[in-house]
Amino acid sequence: MASCSKILTKTDTEKRLSVPIKFLESLPPFKGGHAVFFQATEESGKVWTFQCSTRKKGRYQKPVLSRGWLAFARKKKLEVGDKIEFYKARDQETEKPFYGVRVEREIKLLGAVIGYMNP
Repeated sequence: MASCSKILTKTDTEKRLSVPIKFLESLPPFKGGHAVFFQATEESGKVWTFQCSTRKKGRYQKPVLSRGWLAFARKKKLEVGDKIEFYKARDQETEKPFYGVRVEREIKLLGAVIGYMNP
């Protein structure tokens, strides 16, 4: 199903996570507002609540995760270069859709990024 992944920047790890505009298509409806809350489950089963908001004015929506993001980033000890992925899937037993979140750390060899792994 739908997903969004990103290599984290300094702003992403210290302030807010900017996400691609395409990610908005997979979120619950904004219902005329500029923000929506959603929950995402990490692989360990812990559920996190995030707020995705867009600009109130301007040509571009520029979606960002604000509320809930910094707590998640600090708990996971996210660093610049880490990879975050949000995805929408269906529970195999109940067929109920859910959002998941996954973090991957850079694997470096002689200073070059050669891949990512779950921390």
